[in-house]
Amino acid sequence: MILTIEQLVDAGLADRAVAAVWIDGLNEACERFSIDTPERAAAFVAQCSHESGHFKATVENLNYSADALARVWPSRFRRRQAGEAEGIMRGADGKRIAEDYARRPELIANAAYADRMGNGDEASGDGWRHRGMGLIQLTGKSNQMAYLKQVGAEEAHREDPMLISKPPHAALSAGWFWMRNGLNALADARDIVGMTKRINGGTIGLDDRQKLYAAALSEIASA
Repeated sequence: MILTIEQLVDAGLADRAVAAVWIDGLNEACERFSIDTPERAAAFVAQCSHESGHFKATVENLNYSADALARVWPSRFRRRQAGEAEGIMRGADGKRIAEDYARRPELIANAAYADRMGNGDEASGDGWRHRGMGLIQLTGKSNQMAYLKQVGAEEAHREDPMLISKPPHAALSAGWFWMRNGLNALADARDIVGMTKRINGGTIGLDDRQKLYAAALSEIASA
């Protein structure tokens, strides 16, 4: 089974110029990671399209406001309390002060992803270095290095730390994530809710994901 530019365009997953950039990587990902039925391929490209803003965003956007930091990572960030000085970065309770990190993406990544997913501490810079990249954002040193080892791209990554954000690796890393997280089985069951939860931990954007999947399946299954 081979995906085509026309299928991506007609399903509303990408415009023609963008589809031309990604089609080879998507087909390679499908071949490598057993995304080999219309149901699997439709689910894969639909989820990739949603996650990447129609194949246009391949690096995590960490430009959070103070409110967003406290909402998204409540265990790590909190709003400044009355009487607390500016610029202290961390309160007596150990939580980082959201206002002092807000709109500072590198600091946010290093704080939010410190000491997990194989990353070092906040000062190591691993959070920023291994922030989410790819069509389905692969995050954390352990995940990214495991993927690079699987596809034999460790040396290329040393030369280009942004490798996973670029074709074909943004697509291949999404395929690797898909296989590793058992998403083919959920695709076989047409379980869009289950797939969405496994990809982002909730059901954010579910309506759009379902719409893209239905359109993609119609195009791919009729080929």
